[in-house]
Order: sequence, then structure tokens, then C-alpha cells
Amino acid sequence: MTHIIGIAGSLRRQSFNLGLLRAAEALMPPGATLDVRTLHGIPLYNADEEEEAGLPDAVTALKEAVAAADGVLLVTPEYNNGIPGVFKNAIDWLSRPATDIGRIFGNRPMAVIGASPGNFGTLLAQNDWLPVLRTLGARPWFGGRLMASRAQSLFDGEGQLTDAATRDRLGAFMAGFVGFIDEAKR
Repeated sequence: MTHIIGIAGSLRRQSFNLGLLRAAEALMPPGATLDVRTLHGIPLYNADEEEEAGLPDAVTALKEAVAAADGVLLVTPEYNNGIPGVFKNAIDWLSRPATDIGRIFGNRPMAVIGASPGNFGTLLAQNDWLPVLRTLGARPWFGGRLMASRAQSLFDGEGQLTDAATRDRLGAFMAGFVGFIDEAKR
């Protein structure tokens, strides 16, 4: 069984990226699961607070879920042509303490997808994640790319993916990522 943690990088209830992640959960190939996670409850990173109180419970829970997963799917919005601050903040928390980076990220298969109302999808945000993943020692999957452009036309008012072509591309992407993870486990 291949177990993936998927993290939606937006806090909005009807986020296109949370909708994309939920659609991916429903499209997992046989023998694979996707655990949908959000960033709710993760505070802004402050080293003083970390030193005084340690890691917040929401951070510890997400961090241990990542550590137990075979792979991680980052589902990123793109804000002002880059990574959303709230999403980068969560990854910064997961990298604390620095001595734990290898356990959480070291050679862990990771993939990045995203949805955006813009014409170029999340191209720039996805590109911006690559140096972060490299720095953390993760193992990014480059076998596929999925950007859901003009997302407002792909999802209904409840955040459900309704576009059949995007659904097909997402299913193929997830099958490819699971294959990459399974190969890495051998």
C-alpha cells in the first residue's frame, strides 16, 4: 500500500486547490491512498515561540503525518507570481528543528500541482517550490506537471472539480506519482 499526504496550500474553505486535492483523493489508483490535509491551526513561524513552547500541536501532527507517508503532494495556489506565504510558513515549521529535516524531507518523494484563476495556472509557484524542496533534500517527481488554469471554470460553487479533461489529467498524474513512489521504495 502506498500512502501519500496531500497538503492544500490555501486556507479558503472553497479553495480551488483543496478541491483539486479532494479530486485527487477520489482518483487514487488501486493500492494507494491520499490523506487530505490543510494548513488550519498552523501559526506564523516565530523562533522565539518555538524556543519557549516547542512545536505547536498542529505542526507536530502534520509533521508526523509527513514522516509516516511514502510521499507528499503539495497542492499550491499562486499568489503574486509565487508561493503563498501561508504555505511556505507551514513548510518552514515542518523543517524545525533543523536536525529533523532529514527525517521529514530526506529523499521523500514529493510532487507539486495547483489550480489558479489565471491563464498560466500555478507555473511560477510550482517552479518556486523546486529550490525549497532541493534545499530540504526531498526527491521531487519531474515525470508530470499539472496546472489547472482558469480554475473558476473547472470547479462548481462547492469546490468540486467538474471538468472531465482536468479530472483525466489528474488521474494520470496521480498514477504516475504513485509509480514514482513505488519505484523509490524498491
